[in-house]
Amino acid sequence: MYREKIKVLDCTIRDGGLINNHDFDRRFVREVYKAISAAGVDYIELGYKNSKKLFSTEEYGLWKFCDDDEISKIVEGIESRTKISIMVDVGRVELDDVKPKSESPVDMIRVASYVKDIDKAIHMVNNFTDKGYEVTINIMAISRDQGPELEESLHQIEEETKVKVVYIVDSFGALYQETTEHLVKMFKRILKSKEVGFHGHNHMQLAFGNTIEAIIHDANYLDGTVYGIGRAAGNCPLELLIGFLKNPKFNIRPIFDLISREFIPLREKIEWGYIIPYAISGMMNEHPRAAIALRKSDKKEDYKEFYESLVSTDLD
Repeated sequence: MYREKIKVLDCTIRDGGLINNHDFDRRFVREVYKAISAAGVDYIELGYKNSKKLFSTEEYGLWKFCDDDEISKIVEGIESRTKISIMVDVGRVELDDVKPKSESPVDMIRVASYVKDIDKAIHMVNNFTDKGYEVTINIMAISRDQGPELEESLHQIEEETKVKVVYIVDSFGALYQETTEHLVKMFKRILKSKEVGFHGHNHMQLAFGNTIEAIIHDANYLDGTVYGIGRAAGNCPLELLIGFLKNPKFNIRPIFDLISREFIPLREKIEWGYIIPYAISGMMNEHPRAAIALRKSDKKEDYKEFYESLVSTDLD
């Protein structure tokens, strides 16, 4: 059985771009788009819309900025029902750089925000809604923000926006099933006019399991990435999610073919997936930046010392 209301969003290029400064070449992105489209996935997120006043085009690739003309080159000539999504961070985009939906190939804009910045996020989503886009708010680092401020933020979103979906984002890969259940139920209780989404990271091998838990409690917008690619340990693998949903609109074969052709070779060049330092950062409910730095050092396999360093920091 499947639930028709469920929508799947592939964020392979956006989340995978956090590994390589968003520097995937056009050919690779087009291959991913073709496969995601052939698989019948509802949305594909191609990257961030960031201000070029804040970030250097020499340091970052095309998908840090997601110019409309670059997106048009990717989708040109490909028959697809898959909608295009981009992400913006609070404080990192010039609102005037975002054209009205009628002038853009983009369908959805997802606003990533911490709880403390919800006022700013609300201003942004209302701007994008007025321009004609489907809009979501993605509440990041939610494993660190589950107190009264979160509930207040959800009430604000419900009362002050027409946003379509509000996402639970397990940025640190620190959630377990019980916490996922609690959060989805909280979101559903407060957000009477919104859908709930879930975006999991795989530091403790729980991204897929937590996504299933979110589905059980009526989260209808779900994120995944091809072969689980993403920052640090990566994300819920798209192929596992599609296989689980058993919705006949999805065709998993193009995803398997894409993994064989593009992602197995890519895995030899850049690192993601279950690795002990990322698991430790998940256990400690820490941002994986320290683990990422460790993997680039000459002590990359010194797991005990890394664990002790986080324990000592926590105690301090």
